[in-house]
Amino acid sequence: MKITIRQENKDDYPKVFEIIEEAFKNEEYSDHKEQFLVEKLRKSNAFIPELSLVAEVDNEIVGHILLTKLQIENKDQVFDSLALAPVSVKPEFQGKGIGAKLILESHAIAKKLGYKSIILLGHENYYPRFGYELTSKYNIEMPFDVPTENCMVISLTENGLDGVSGKVKYPAAFME
Repeated sequence: MKITIRQENKDDYPKVFEIIEEAFKNEEYSDHKEQFLVEKLRKSNAFIPELSLVAEVDNEIVGHILLTKLQIENKDQVFDSLALAPVSVKPEFQGKGIGAKLILESHAIAKKLGYKSIILLGHENYYPRFGYELTSKYNIEMPFDVPTENCMVISLTENGLDGVSGKVKYPAAFME
């Protein structure tokens, strides 16, 4: 199976909406509104077109990932970072490495664009394989009450999290 990763374009939006909806339909820890979050984020200042990617198999979109801008703030400093939310794969294509390809490609592009880290809320057994660690290790706090084992961060560069600590400030679209 040949998987192609490319930047999403406006013509992809309806298909991506369906894929996100399908991917999260049976997720226990989901509000089942991720597809609407993606629509809001695309219209926000946090949106980075190069970091909205789709995965295709036989010219059919089967997956999507979105990284958007966020900040980590403490009393003295503000650090730019990214939010990974969400990564979605059509149920019948899950477990075939498509999500992994989307994640790794998004990391590579984010690094080229100069970003040093990515924050996410996700499955504690899935993301560590890509290098994600608990945010608590870096004294990075989420702005809402969530289990600490699901709050993760990755440094995209060597020492990319040196001196970084504080509270995550998500774009307004996440809070609507």
